[in-house]
Amino acid sequence: MQADGTVPPTTVVVMGVSGAGKTTVAERLAERLGWEFAEGDDFHPRANVEKMAAGRPLDDDDRWPWLRTIGGWIDQREATGRSVVVTCSALKRSYRDLLREGRPSVWFAHVTVDPELLRFRIEGRTGHYMPASLLDSQLATLEPLQPDEAGAEISGAGSPDGVVDDLIATLGRDRAPRSSTDRPEASP
Repeated sequence: MQADGTVPPTTVVVMGVSGAGKTTVAERLAERLGWEFAEGDDFHPRANVEKMAAGRPLDDDDRWPWLRTIGGWIDQREATGRSVVVTCSALKRSYRDLLREGRPSVWFAHVTVDPELLRFRIEGRTGHYMPASLLDSQLATLEPLQPDEAGAEISGAGSPDGVVDDLIATLGRDRAPRSSTDRPEASP
């Protein structure tokens, strides 16, 4: 609780490689908590989408503007006290540092899945520009959360509802989330 009696907002960045289930988990988490949701892929400029669709991995120069755009979206919500959920691969520590810089609300939920299951999921999905051929580059780039980073690893191998249950329990231990309809009780 903040000094003025309000509950500070939380921004859950659901992170991980393609095929981990970030979008499914994030959408269900946002729905369960009554928080706003954004798909991080929607913030990519067309050039990034075309590059990935052509099977070429993004480099840091491609990612920095995208990450800054997501950060700006978080800033707007944080400034109004809204808790939100956004997906973002956030594969490197430096990317996560940018997303949390000056944003106390940010908490990372790293959805982890065995590489064989990831490949199976990616090869079986339709309508997504990320080809299975880029999975290996994402896995090579991935830097797991460090102990000093706000967040936790969550297994994405179970049912989506089970994964969200685990995520809410873990987040609750760290951030005590409230739905958007919860109001802090007045102090005596």
